[in-house]
Amino acid sequence: MTALADVERAVRTAAPYALLDTVRAALIKSYGASAVRLHLADYALTVLQPVDVAAHPEEALSLHNSPEGRAFGSQEPHEQLRHEDEVDHLLPVTVRGERLGILTVRLPGDRSTPEAVDDLTQVAELLGHEILVAERDTDLYQRARRVNRLTLAAEMQWNLLPARACTAREYAIGAQLEPAYSIHGDNFDWSAEAGELTLSVTNGMGEGIQASLLTNLVVNALRNARRAGIGIADQASLADQALYEQYRGAASVSTLLLRFDLETGKVDVVDAGSPQLWRQRGKSVERVEFDAQLPLGMFEESDYVAESFRVLPGDRLFFVSDGVYEAVSPRGEVYGDRALARVINATSLLPAAMVPRAVLTELAGHRETETADDALVLCLDWFGRPGDGKG
Repeated sequence: MTALADVERAVRTAAPYALLDTVRAALIKSYGASAVRLHLADYALTVLQPVDVAAHPEEALSLHNSPEGRAFGSQEPHEQLRHEDEVDHLLPVTVRGERLGILTVRLPGDRSTPEAVDDLTQVAELLGHEILVAERDTDLYQRARRVNRLTLAAEMQWNLLPARACTAREYAIGAQLEPAYSIHGDNFDWSAEAGELTLSVTNGMGEGIQASLLTNLVVNALRNARRAGIGIADQASLADQALYEQYRGAASVSTLLLRFDLETGKVDVVDAGSPQLWRQRGKSVERVEFDAQLPLGMFEESDYVAESFRVLPGDRLFFVSDGVYEAVSPRGEVYGDRALARVINATSLLPAAMVPRAVLTELAGHRETETADDALVLCLDWFGRPGDGKG
């Protein structure tokens, strides 16, 4: 067997909590590594946290001004020369666009060949997949991502999410929630099939655990209907019924529900009192308006109707909750449409996975002070398929 195959076999058979130790031992044996470290991005996407149980808090690395942070941002392997003719290889740990962290492997200079870097890049990708599988059976990796303790409401919300990013041939998605450690009502969800992508953005009313419980109910009701093969208008109706049956109109959830046809770029939409959708097409930035329908759960047996629009290759869609466009500065200035359009243009060269964090950082500068309001940003880049947009 080759050295890479030996490492892959060891990682795939490792105990869920022992992935890093297994990778370290295998890379020392097969590649002559003298040090192997793993850092995972925290929930707020501000630092890279060490996974080693014995590591100290001060070993957290900035995502903005450290070599590891730059490798995380570029999603390309980086090299850093060390003393005594050794090289640190900084390797992104990423799964289908979801940026998890950085694997750092120190090799002797004479072992740092392009072939070795290719192998290590594959090891980092494999490690990412194995971490996601291992999280079913251990808290180690989720605990490593935490700078602070999550509130119970935030714990429920993060466990409900599909991921923070996803990349496919036709699209790339990036999303983020703030305040990351105390989010309660905002949420996003998506599911991909061979010919379609279904995406929802929700904003449950209220605060704390009650808002989180409300959002959990509607997201799972939408998933239940979606997994039964039901169209998005009826998904909204069934989720509406589930909410009304539980709360009798005393609580509601604003929801934007979309189904993308991956072949044609046609998008079916149900706007149930929803978060806003903005589109960047070329140099033009505009809000996409829909016929407003009732938020889910307000009345018994509400009917919902889907309408349609079209995305073209090169389009960028922004989904933002009211915690973004209604944010108020200390001087009483609302963030609003102009500021949002400005930051959309300012982030146009960033990949989708990095855009939400950049927008929320700019928003934090506008507010200047901490706020309990949820803020959600989801960015979707549409690439389409050959022929998409014609006719």
